Amino acid sequence: MASICPKCHEDLEEDTICCAELKHAWKCSGCGKRTTGFVVPYGRCFLCGGEIEVVRPFEAVDPRAAAVVEEALQFELNTYHFYRIGKGKTSDFMQRSLFGQLELMEREHIEEIEEKYHVHLDENALTPPPDAREILEHWLFKDLSPGATLACARDLYSMAIQMERRTQEHFARRAVDLPAGPEREICRELAAEEMEHIAILETELAHLAQPPFTTSDT
Repeated sequence: MASICPKCHEDLEEDTICCAELKHAWKCSGCGKRTTGFVVPYGRCFLCGGEIEVVRPFEAVDPRAAAVVEEALQFELNTYHFYRIGKGKTSDFMQRSLFGQLELMEREHIEEIEEKYHVHLDENALTPPPDAREILEHWLFKDLSPGATLACARDLYSMAIQMERRTQEHFARRAVDLPAGPEREICRELAAEEMEHIAILETELAHLAQPPFTTSDT
């Protein structure tokens, strides 16, 4: 019997396998990073070089680990609100553009956690609460360099890296302190995820240090 693809909503012929149902999960034995995707990568973890082990996707968050996932979402939401408020506060094009990029990146991080651990936020959670704006606005730009566009861009990326690193260190400490079990494993996964985010931001920051063009003697 024909059916409809739950992902792209196209009509499927009988006996057709929809790619939306073909998801695999794998985890690095070294850093603990958990990934979900269509194809399991061959070789080792791109983040730390550890061996990859195919695991079962989460069907639901273990009740013992639900608080850890909730905590991770709160970290991501705090950072997301920071960028969203910052984007609305500045009139500088470069700053608005960078805040917008970082806001989008954090939104993607939130969606990754929702999908990976089968937790779902209410849409209202993405709207900054009234007190968030009041708390953040008085220190949002205190360490930036608004007089120099490039310097300000570097400052923004540096601040983003600091926030991601603080989250990574938090879950890395939690993983060390917790006994073996689902809570500890999820903390390891979350810490590894933050390491990837830090690497992305550090790459972007390094690009800012490169000259916009090179010259040739030929």
